[in-house]
Amino acid sequence: MAFFLMKNRMLTLKTYKYFKEMKRILVLITLIFAVNITLFSQEKTGAKISGGSYAQISFNEVEHDYGTIKKNSDGVCEFVYKNTGKAPLVITNVRSSCGCTVPSWSSEPLMPGQTGVIKVKYNTESTGEFVRTINVETNAANGNKGKVKLTVKGRVIYQSKD
Repeated sequence: MAFFLMKNRMLTLKTYKYFKEMKRILVLITLIFAVNITLFSQEKTGAKISGGSYAQISFNEVEHDYGTIKKNSDGVCEFVYKNTGKAPLVITNVRSSCGCTVPSWSSEPLMPGQTGVIKVKYNTESTGEFVRTINVETNAANGNKGKVKLTVKGRVIYQSKD
């Protein structure tokens, strides 16, 4: 019987073929597992209805510049958006980058062609320049997986009581 020297161990031809076959099976199982992970981890975006229609979101502006505003003044602005798709649009979450910026929005579905508003209130108690982002998550097919980044910026100055 033939012998093979492998890492200082003597293996018979039968044992060598067994390990070679096991290696081939292990590689095949790993490949199948990797393909399944790749195929099933793809995230589906957009609310699809029959006929292949999706919701789409478009904003009038994605950045609001307050300019120079006085301390303790009204820091409310509005971002107007429209459903330009053919399926209902749902805003699932709106998060700000800081607790000083508070967004409010409707969680009701927005029908195609309708417009909605996201109100953002910036706390103007602190003076200085600011730039804050608001992350909007939707079921829309456009954008980065239905995500849109809005920005508010400006400068808050101290107003003396003269």
